[in-house]
Amino acid sequence: MNAAPAAGTSAARAQREATAWAVLDTVPDPEVPALSLRDLGVVREVIVREAEGTAGLEVVLTPTYSGCPATEVIAASVKAALEEEGLGPVTVTHRLAPAWTTDWISAAGRRKLREYGIAPPDHIGEVALGAVAQPIRLRPRNVACPRCGSADTERLSAFGSTACKALHRCLACREPFEHFKPI
Repeated sequence: MNAAPAAGTSAARAQREATAWAVLDTVPDPEVPALSLRDLGVVREVIVREAEGTAGLEVVLTPTYSGCPATEVIAASVKAALEEEGLGPVTVTHRLAPAWTTDWISAAGRRKLREYGIAPPDHIGEVALGAVAQPIRLRPRNVACPRCGSADTERLSAFGSTACKALHRCLACREPFEHFKPI
């Protein structure tokens, strides 16, 4: 029978951190609930803290932009989820630099966006998975339809349901869809 690691050991700290990351995989983004905050790349770091005999967590978040109206809701959701798992007390820290980029959306997050009906952004920054970095375009070319995969699409509006998305229409299947703008 294996005993649980004693509090304060490196194994216990690693287990608390792993559990915290697993919980954060379940906390949905309030604007695109098909994605977790981890999928979106908003959760940057989990730090296990030990003070006066109690273990707590610090979670570092980088909002999608500094004026994001969901920042407070996201912080409260993170705290609540982790504290419900007995991982509290939880402190949330917001880190604005480096600024969030759509390159931080995970591969699973991009797949979930597509399945949800939103065209994911292309990678724009440093080389990702061997791709060549591309310039940011105000009107991205060949945005593939998340429903049928056709690149024969047109932009209808620079803005969709939120400022971070644009409204497009597929000319092949005629379905409207949103495209998550690369930033």
